[in-house]
Amino acid sequence: MKFWKNLAIGSLMTGLAFGQEGEKISNVPEDLLSDEHVRAELGVNEFTAPSIAKLFDTLQFLMPLPLMETEREVGERMPLDRADLAIELGFLIADGFLIVQAGQMDKVEGMASELSRYGKALGAGDRINRHAASLLESAKKQDVEQLKKELSATQKDVEIELVTLRDADLAHLISLGGWIRALEVATVAVDKQFSPERAEKVMREDIADYYTESVAGLEPRISERPNYLEMRDVLAGLRHEMVLKKGEEATPEKVREIKEQAAKLVTLALQRQE
Repeated sequence: MKFWKNLAIGSLMTGLAFGQEGEKISNVPEDLLSDEHVRAELGVNEFTAPSIAKLFDTLQFLMPLPLMETEREVGERMPLDRADLAIELGFLIADGFLIVQAGQMDKVEGMASELSRYGKALGAGDRINRHAASLLESAKKQDVEQLKKELSATQKDVEIELVTLRDADLAHLISLGGWIRALEVATVAVDKQFSPERAEKVMREDIADYYTESVAGLEPRISERPNYLEMRDVLAGLRHEMVLKKGEEATPEKVREIKEQAAKLVTLALQRQE
């Protein structure tokens, strides 16, 4: 029975590695994958969304993080649309990494509660609840590394649940939300304390390129929403802004432009379907 389940899911996921007309979506940049994030247990390694944990690895090189300037409040009313739920869940997981990185253990309980709320709405409540309990336990022990592992595992488990429910597009949106949040924080950090070396950390045209194609490959119900069409244009523009020619160094002006585009992506990503 397990073999046939794995085979069916494997076939589904292989198909989802392609765009609307069979055009292959760009591969995930290798440094955004980790062993625990590869879906070996499903019998397939090709289809996966970038790990939010890996997206946030860059931020350790950009300390101190501008938490006050980029703080985000979660609204009391949850979105009704599943695509909105998914991308906001990505923001929530990313906020979890920010909280942990800043050592704000008193905020873990609230974050875990929000994760459970969103997971339940997406149909992955049982999986997230297990991680929420572990997050609280690790916070009591001040175990930063275990907290990061639990957040990473939360994304993986929700993604597995969504793929089995044939909602793999939503798995991509969770990852996209995490990246947009990471880019927002990274660009503010570099703008506040600029150096060419720090600026290089946000010059990732390969990631912008991946998400440009990923958004284009979503089902039309999502990809043709006005905010997603605009997001795709912003992402395509970012891809060109982030390219550095041989011997060229990033400038404060270029970082500032990318920061403005990142802020625009945040606004667009959090526009809910009415």
